[in-house]
Amino acid sequence: MSSSPPVLLNTGLPMPLLGLGTYKLVGREEVYGAVDAALAAGYRAFDSAAVYRNEADLGRALKELLPKHGLTREDVFITSKLGPKDQGEKAMEGALHSLSQLDLGYIDLYLIHWPGTQGQDVADQRNPGNRAQSWASLEELHAQGKLKAIGVSNYTPAHMRELMQSCKVPPALLQVEFHPRLCQTELRKVCKEYGVCFQAYSSLGKGELVTDPVVLEVAKNCERTPGQVLLRWAVQQDVPVLPKSSNPDRIQDNARLFDFTLCDADMERLSALDCGQKYCWDSSEVA
Repeated sequence: MSSSPPVLLNTGLPMPLLGLGTYKLVGREEVYGAVDAALAAGYRAFDSAAVYRNEADLGRALKELLPKHGLTREDVFITSKLGPKDQGEKAMEGALHSLSQLDLGYIDLYLIHWPGTQGQDVADQRNPGNRAQSWASLEELHAQGKLKAIGVSNYTPAHMRELMQSCKVPPALLQVEFHPRLCQTELRKVCKEYGVCFQAYSSLGKGELVTDPVVLEVAKNCERTPGQVLLRWAVQQDVPVLPKSSNPDRIQDNARLFDFTLCDADMERLSALDCGQKYCWDSSEVA
């Protein structure tokens, strides 16, 4: 593939359906190798976060590697996220630190990573005020053009509705855990209602789903890997995905999503696995 087809965010900004997740990519060499392999495989989007502690290495790798692949800064889409420790009054400082670490001029998409605040109980009643303060800071940087689009991650339907009632700039995107065992029906309805792009992380259920009998059978029938089937299940529903790997072969395999289609019966079989299973953070108790 040369590049993945884009989705259009509500800001008018095109974003690739496929991006490289960089969670757990640590150290200059590992980040450099993964970015090099991803660019060669056609990835044009990269997802980082303050808490991943790799923003500086990602920015440096892209600056060195983009010319090698005949690309410019404008050819790639960079996402990063505000750390929970910076939620609230430190949000402006946190976002500016991400901009400085990446050192790429601007960030295409910047998200509030978590609806709570580090060090505060999940039920702490200060959380709504901190979220609102963070969002106001992101809106300011968006107006300045430093953040081309802004959004949220790990928000529940209640958090989304709260934000929509108070924001001046609506979120462009919500990034949450999404896979056949967690179909997020209500959240997807809320996103559709508000014109917010719904993006998946942990598409393989932290590796648990690649051994699911249904996934294995579908993969065998269409002569694809279980990982490709799980990622295709999402992108076939116009849900962008962020598979993460440091293995060049796996990075390339994960990019082979756009030359096959799952039949309706297979899509339904996979969706029928939905049981509300979460493998990652659970924000449902955050006030």
